[in-house]
Amino acid sequence: MCGYWVMGHVTSHEAFARLLVEHEQIFLRYVMTKVPNRADAHDIVQECSVALWGKFETYDQSRPFVGWALGFLRLEVLKFLRKSQRRAQLSERAVEVLMEQEPQNEQVEESVNRYLSFCLEQLPDQQRAIIDGYYHQEYSVEELAIQYDRTEQAIYKALQRIRASLQLCIEGQIRMSRS
Repeated sequence: MCGYWVMGHVTSHEAFARLLVEHEQIFLRYVMTKVPNRADAHDIVQECSVALWGKFETYDQSRPFVGWALGFLRLEVLKFLRKSQRRAQLSERAVEVLMEQEPQNEQVEESVNRYLSFCLEQLPDQQRAIIDGYYHQEYSVEELAIQYDRTEQAIYKALQRIRASLQLCIEGQIRMSRS
């Protein structure tokens, strides 16, 4: 579907539901950059899915679905931060500034996702497994510590180092693409 509205032998409701499911992980990763608590991020994505479902008739089929949905996600993140200031990791204004600075071009977002995939492939197997366990299989730090026979603190540090490594790799890929 490539992020665009697809009409074929299915109803628009079915196509819309498929788009939501197909892009759920992208939406979750986006929200987790603003609200690192996984449970909160899941709640925000679910709230956004409900909002999107209610607005699906307003979706312009000629535009990428992901960009349209991210607009709603931005609003849901801000709404969450207003309601839950005690759990917010960033101030509402800081999140607004970050959102204003986000690239609006869908090709840039797709490039960053490609770079992330490339950079993940470059990680040593154990680091990739830790990242996969934490973000995709949703293991807790405690579970990862047991699995890898490390302390929880060591897993936190490993995640921090891996994230920093991924960030440097992605930034390097972006710089190379601009040259």
